[in-house]
Amino acid sequence: MSVNYVSAVPLASKNTATLTGGYAVVNAGLTNACFLLRITNDSNRDLTISYDLGVTDHDYVVSGTSLEINAQTNSSPSGKVALFRKGLPIYVKAAAGTGYVYIAGYYS
Repeated sequence: MSVNYVSAVPLASKNTATLTGGYAVVNAGLTNACFLLRITNDSNRDLTISYDLGVTDHDYVVSGTSLEINAQTNSSPSGKVALFRKGLPIYVKAAAGTGYVYIAGYYS
């Protein structure tokens, strides 16, 4: 029987007090290609998320909530693997706030 183990990339965080209304990078890039990303907004500001260097708005995470994206449930066609690429930086945008945003990722 073949077993795949799940591992986590290092947790990345950004103090929302440092935000200025434009996009700011949270992580230096995913250390591995991840099948699952979780963005936790533990701040008092709603956040806009970008996966393309802050060019395009992609997601929105309300204050006090988390966004979890499992790329495997979105893989197509069946039997193929969908992953967030290794090295992917994740950007957030909001006015300065109180609290942190966290990025967690999982790979096998």
